[in-house]
Amino acid sequence: MTGPDGTAAPGSGAPGPNSLVIDGSTLNCGDVVRVARGGVPVTVSPDAMKAVHLSYETACAASSARPVYGRTTGVGANRDAVVGTSDAETHDLRLLLSHAAGVGEPLDDDVVRAAMLIRLNQLAAAGSGIHPRFVTALETALLGDAVPVVHDGGSIGTGDLSGLAEIALALTGHLRWGRGAVPPIPLAPGDALAFLSSNAITLARAVLAGEELGRLLQAAHTVTALSYCALGGSPEAFAEVVHARRPHPGAVRAAARMRQLLWHEGDLSPGRRIQDPFGLRAFPQVHGPALDSVDQLRRILQIEVNAAAENPLIDVATGGVFHHGQFSTAYAALALDHLRAAVHHVAELSAARLGDLVEPEYTGLAPFLAGGPAGSSGVMILEYVAHDALGRLRHSAGPVTMGTSVISRGVEDHASFTPHAARSTAAAAGNYRTVLACELVAAVRALRLAETAPHGRLLAASFSELDGLLPEIVADHPLGPEVELAAGAIDGLAGPT
Repeated sequence: MTGPDGTAAPGSGAPGPNSLVIDGSTLNCGDVVRVARGGVPVTVSPDAMKAVHLSYETACAASSARPVYGRTTGVGANRDAVVGTSDAETHDLRLLLSHAAGVGEPLDDDVVRAAMLIRLNQLAAAGSGIHPRFVTALETALLGDAVPVVHDGGSIGTGDLSGLAEIALALTGHLRWGRGAVPPIPLAPGDALAFLSSNAITLARAVLAGEELGRLLQAAHTVTALSYCALGGSPEAFAEVVHARRPHPGAVRAAARMRQLLWHEGDLSPGRRIQDPFGLRAFPQVHGPALDSVDQLRRILQIEVNAAAENPLIDVATGGVFHHGQFSTAYAALALDHLRAAVHHVAELSAARLGDLVEPEYTGLAPFLAGGPAGSSGVMILEYVAHDALGRLRHSAGPVTMGTSVISRGVEDHASFTPHAARSTAAAAGNYRTVLACELVAAVRALRLAETAPHGRLLAASFSELDGLLPEIVADHPLGPEVELAAGAIDGLAGPT
């Protein structure tokens, strides 16, 4: 298949068995994570490429018949300024150059790869009217692991204009690549806005942060189960009959996972206390909302990464052009705010269980799980480390959706600040990982000191791996390396999602 310019259409070859086929409608969060990590070949389906060609032809026809924002006009408050359609190398290039602010730190390669994939898939949804060679160039860059330098700043939730301008300028040969490169492509009329009109970078960060939190929340079941064993918890708090009486989905799932980890061969041994501290007893009720929040974020992001949300929308079916507000990402911003708040509550319970683990009244062991002479500090410092991370998480959990802005001479008078929500969510994930790692180090140490390894098949296997990973040192010693080891091991504890 060839395009209108006579060039071969990308995606026309047969995809490999491990490749990801882009069709503009079926990309999911797991796909984004896999490509972000590198090594996954990406190809565009022939049907998607055909749709992109038709969208481009429709945009060209519409631009010759009526005003089209960003194609025959300026942008923002310049929406009424008429521009020619024959000077793309000046008007479209000026638009890209003027929007590439390039402030802030460069984004990590995994975020940029994820953003390029999302933008490629959105363009494959065929609503932008962009020239097909931009799709070819993005596909080629992903196949060759070429990654442009993209900076963090300049986006407020109405389109990642600055960062996407940098990607477009790299594709057209006007800005440098961080690694690799692809042959530069020329601009056609309307290409600049068609490429910029997206929140792909913000969505990439949201996907990566949301999926990391999803793994951490799943792993927290195992960490909590280890603490439960060390603390001699009561099984009554996780009983199916209890959660059937108030069946919030996440809480039901959390309790079921705890039963799966803790109850084996019908063993319902009573706990040491008639009622456990909240860190154990209220775990499903606090953990459940966070699980539900991850699910809700995934549902929203699934729609976003497959959306033809460019303004204006070029509709091939009707030949129409529709100016709209699909650039607003309020759904994602609110979901990210909700998730961070829920994770903060979960992290508080982890820190509370850590406090229980260093208390002899709950474990029957020495204060701070010390194993040396009287006055030894044991894991005392872990509470400081955990509460430092919890404090940082608390700062990042604050809502960003309470702010707004009025810019471009008053024409653009609302913003979701979703990029800030995604950035804060990534920070929250890192800090929650630290809190959970501190609890994990203490739980493993307590089980070792008590010589009571878990008996259940799943939990025993996890404990065995951790027992072989974390050094067994009784005397006081620096704990930082152990926290780092535990933090790296947490993803392996996630189990089923």
